[in-house]
Amino acid sequence: MKAVAAFASILALAAVASASAAPQAKPGPGDWRTPDPDNVLVIDTNQGRVFVELTPQVAPQTVERVKTLARQHLYDGLSFFRVIDDFMAQTGDPKNTGEGASSLPNVPAEFSFRRGPATPFAVVDKGPSEVGFVGPLPVESKPIALAAFTADGKVPAHGLFCSGAIGFARSDDPDSGNSQFFLMRHDYPTLNGKYTTFGRVIAGEGAVRAIKTGEPPQAPLDRMLKVQVLADMPAASRPQVRVVDTASAYFAREVAAAKASAGDAFNPCDLEIAAEVK
Repeated sequence: MKAVAAFASILALAAVASASAAPQAKPGPGDWRTPDPDNVLVIDTNQGRVFVELTPQVAPQTVERVKTLARQHLYDGLSFFRVIDDFMAQTGDPKNTGEGASSLPNVPAEFSFRRGPATPFAVVDKGPSEVGFVGPLPVESKPIALAAFTADGKVPAHGLFCSGAIGFARSDDPDSGNSQFFLMRHDYPTLNGKYTTFGRVIAGEGAVRAIKTGEPPQAPLDRMLKVQVLADMPAASRPQVRVVDTASAYFAREVAAAKASAGDAFNPCDLEIAAEVK
């Protein structure tokens, strides 16, 4: 029986490998979208350039704070002072120690948000909850059908801390987020609903992975050389960015293929969202 089971397992693995090796259709012209340049953060690091699409639908006050500090040039030159390989890379502290903050007041926690029927939400999985995407960010939500029974016509939802997500750092006080943020280097579901996530890396994740690890890392620390909002860059030199639309037919096919391959182990964090920068 063990030999038969082992042989069946080998056949199953071979089928999965064959399916994954099969050529996949590429995104068509209608499968792409252009992110709002006012909600794209361009982080130039000594390891390369990183593009983060911000999601104000999920955490509006946090998004506004980070854009404000970028426009004040507070982030320029700051170090990645705490970097854990299978976790995240933290930065945004004027003291480069984890103890500093900007001169602005703290931002209230935005661990969750209220999702309504008008909230852009591309559903990829349904069960006791609905999982989908707000832009590039995976989000878990109560079923939207329950919105008919709530006072505001909305349901609670929260972003997922998948690899590439950007989170707002804080102390034990939930409302202590100020200027520090972290870029996820790995999926970390224990943060879901306990920290504010407000966007996701859409290009340049390799640069994030290249940042030296340590608490703190060995000197010299890797740094953010310059942080800008894409809309503020001169039009003549502004990068042209596009990303696969998670509401597109192409992405729906990618989701279906991932579900067929993973079965009950399907994880929305594993879905890749293609992007192009020119």
